Amino acid sequence: MEKTGLRELKKARTRRLIAETAARLFAEHGYEQVAVVDVAHEAEVAEQTVYNYFPTKEQLVTDREAQVRDRLCELIRSRPAAVTPAAAIRDFVLESVAGIRDIPPELWRGELGYLAAISPTVRRLALEMIDRQAAALGEAIGTTAVPAEIARLQGIALAGVFRILIGEAGRRTVDGQSQSRIADELYPAIENILDELDLWFRTGSRRD
Repeated sequence: MEKTGLRELKKARTRRLIAETAARLFAEHGYEQVAVVDVAHEAEVAEQTVYNYFPTKEQLVTDREAQVRDRLCELIRSRPAAVTPAAAIRDFVLESVAGIRDIPPELWRGELGYLAAISPTVRRLALEMIDRQAAALGEAIGTTAVPAEIARLQGIALAGVFRILIGEAGRRTVDGQSQSRIADELYPAIENILDELDLWFRTGSRRD
């Protein structure tokens, strides 16, 4: 049991090392100019090791996609009956916005927002990720007493919050805003969007 725990901890550390190394290289040179072999060399691991954790180069950019999606779906599925999906994920989303301040500056321009703002390739990856997130959230909402078509619509709306967040973070970074300013200004904006969605979802749920 102890060996299994240590092995999993080592794997998590290796994965984080690779992801952070990729972010730093993307920040310094741009997504298109960095190859997987460059990430492996800089992280001092074998190229195959990178592929073991990230089967494609694209996944080095969207490395937290599954983790975030799974957490959002868990929050939605486990919410009390009186709580809307928007309210269920509210704290998690706002913590993510506040966390912009804590991302190391040397990694910030290697994050999805900035890269999507300057790279058509990464912009496409971000939109594909948002589509997958919308579908997953719609499915999670659909496991509760919500009509399937409304669940899909709500999933799209919630995923749209992340599209706005990613887009604004990238645009503001391109404009030269600091991470602290981005977090300070985006927090109330995203908070307002989530509150509006909560109101919309609650109003819709009262229809009979």
